[in-house]
Amino acid sequence: MNREKLRENAKALRRKRKTYSEIQKELGVSIPKSTLSYWCRNILLPASYFQIIKSLNLKNLNKARTLAVLANKEKQEKILTALRKKNEYLARYLNKDICKLLLSMLYLGEGAKHKGSRALKLGSTDPKIIQLYLKLLYKCFPITSKKFRVAIGCRADQNIRELEKYWHSITEIPYSQFYKTQIDKRTVGKKTKKKDYKGVCLITYFDTRIQLELEQVAQQIIEWIR
Repeated sequence: MNREKLRENAKALRRKRKTYSEIQKELGVSIPKSTLSYWCRNILLPASYFQIIKSLNLKNLNKARTLAVLANKEKQEKILTALRKKNEYLARYLNKDICKLLLSMLYLGEGAKHKGSRALKLGSTDPKIIQLYLKLLYKCFPITSKKFRVAIGCRADQNIRELEKYWHSITEIPYSQFYKTQIDKRTVGKKTKKKDYKGVCLITYFDTRIQLELEQVAQQIIEWIR
């Protein structure tokens, strides 16, 4: 097909409201879009056509974004898998002594210090932190479950009964050992934005000796690092 015939065919397709990509596909020829734009510069198209093109471009953009998110997610999962395999051998070293070191570091960051409290206290909004803390306590010390107490702090618009049920399932501590849930008065009239927010769970264990031991272990680690 000579160039003049190609141009006439392109213009005819444009009059049928074909996009430049569709024109290229139907003609079976790779023509620069700038060339097609020049050939078809005098062809008038209705305003509705450009609205359709805008919607089509938006759809393609959203599709591209979705594909990009999936690609990034897959890439991240490969990285996480590689990191898990790289470090999975560390679990073999989790004896009682190593667990005590981990527990002391966890308590150093999240727990109440002896100067301000005469009981072992640790609070968090993260259920995994609470479960890890309890597992390590049972692993490292002869724990008496009756010495535990649970206190929940929440926002004013939250369902107290549901929160207590949730933290009971996480801690496996009886309801009879739960203190009355405390509502943050500053949140009255304010909607909770995080749907998965379950308040703050504070675990108290009445044993000052363990509290002091964990603080001493943590201090020894800090001194060794220094």
